[in-house]
Amino acid sequence: MGRVQPTPITWPKLADALAERIAAGRPPGPWWRVAVDGAPAARPADLADAVAAALPALGRPVLRVAADTFWRPASLRLEYGHEDVDAYYQLWLDTGALRREVLDPLGPGGSGRALPSLRDPRTDRSTRAGYVELPPGGVLVLDGPLLLGQGLPFDLTVHLRLSPSALARRTPAEERWTLPAYARYAREALPEEAADVLVRADDPRHPAWTG
Repeated sequence: MGRVQPTPITWPKLADALAERIAAGRPPGPWWRVAVDGAPAARPADLADAVAAALPALGRPVLRVAADTFWRPASLRLEYGHEDVDAYYQLWLDTGALRREVLDPLGPGGSGRALPSLRDPRTDRSTRAGYVELPPGGVLVLDGPLLLGQGLPFDLTVHLRLSPSALARRTPAEERWTLPAYARYAREALPEEAADVLVRADDPRHPAWTG
C-alpha cells in the first residue's frame, strides 16, 4: 500500500493538529517523546516550537529540546575536519547522551527527570542546565536533522521533507557541504517511509502533510 497523498495545510493548523493528536492519544509510557526531523533549511525548530506552544492549553506539560544541544564536543565532532560529510552524518549527534539524559528517562519505566540541554553548539561549552521533572502525561518535543534510522526511541515522528533541489536552493552556501549527508540519509534511513507524519515543505508558504 502506498503512502497517503499529502493534503495542503498551513503551518499554524499543522502545529495545532499535531498538538491535538498528541493530547488526545496515549503514549506507550507515561510521556510522549516526539521528534520533528528535518534539515535546517526545512526549519524543524519552528514547527517544534509551535507544537510545544500549543500543548499546555491542551493539558500537556512540555519539555522542549534541540538536538544540536546534544552534539558531541568539537574535538570529537570535527576530528576529521570541519566539512567531513560522514562525520556529520554519523558522529555529530551524541545519541548515547541523548538517550541517557532525555529519551530513556522519559520512556517506559523512566524517572521523568531529564536534561534539557548539554552543550551550546556555538560555544562548545556546557550549558550547565539543571535537570527538570516532566510530569506524567507530559510531552518531549525534540527537533533536529538526521534523527531517524538511529534506533532512538520516539513515540511520534514527524519528517519535514525537502526535494533535493529545494534543499540545495534553501541551504546557505556555507552549509552546502552537508547536502551529500542528506542524500545518504534519504537513501539509507528512508525518513519519508519511517516517519509517522510526513510534511512536504518545498514551498515554505504552502506545506502539505499526511496527517
